Amino acid sequence: MASNGKLTGKQRLGWTALTIVVMGYALFPVAAILATSFKTQADLGNASFLPSSLTWENYEMILFGDAQGLFLTAFRNSIGITLIATFIAVVLATLCAYAIARLNFPGKKIILGTALAVSIFPVISVVTPLFNLWRNIGLYDTWLGLIIPYLSLTLPISIWTLAAFFRQIPWDLEQAAQVDGATQWQAFRRAIVPLAMPGVFTTAIIAFFIAWNDFVYGISLTSTEAARPVPAALAFFTGSSQFEEPTGAISAAAIIVTIPVVVLVLLFQRQIVSGLTQGAVKG
Repeated sequence: MASNGKLTGKQRLGWTALTIVVMGYALFPVAAILATSFKTQADLGNASFLPSSLTWENYEMILFGDAQGLFLTAFRNSIGITLIATFIAVVLATLCAYAIARLNFPGKKIILGTALAVSIFPVISVVTPLFNLWRNIGLYDTWLGLIIPYLSLTLPISIWTLAAFFRQIPWDLEQAAQVDGATQWQAFRRAIVPLAMPGVFTTAIIAFFIAWNDFVYGISLTSTEAARPVPAALAFFTGSSQFEEPTGAISAAAIIVTIPVVVLVLLFQRQIVSGLTQGAVKG
């Protein structure tokens, strides 16, 4: 590195090459799925990466053809269930993280430790008892039956992310609001929440991604199209005959499902980076 702190030409070239290699490694699976989505059934058996001729038949199949009902219903389920689960997780995590960061009460470390333990607990180990419980109380194959388990996936990471972010907000702002006559709730709502919006927004995006990509709960706690999300619905795609594999249709569905995630990241990448960096200054 040069004496003024700037990178030299060779260092810039090295970092650029490394960035290209990492991006190529990360994006190669997406490019492979994208190429497969444009292949005909005859092309699927070829070893070539690119299709011999572009075709939209796989997209037509899932949007207007035989797989329309299965895919579009699952797509609607994924959007509805994920948005509701994300909203609930962010609201609960915001209140919990604020209490952990600002208030002194016994059991703070236990709550954080429990949240961490829940986040690393293997999901597959709770599917069977949850399946039996949901069948007995009538939550099996319903939106609510997926929203509740999704909270177990999204709440822990949301609490940890927001607790770190709330610690960065100056305590003096809240005290000044209370000196001016605001209650603790008013100070939280009018002084703290506006400052915490980058962290809240980042947490919402992360929670959305986690719920959107879930497969285990989606495949285990549903049996019909009433609540089955897209990741689980892809397992039920079939070809037009027993001798035809639905690889192209599954690839097309995977690309369509990825589009909302990519759009969110591109539109709000500055807010995401801002929220992550501000919450990572200190523990």
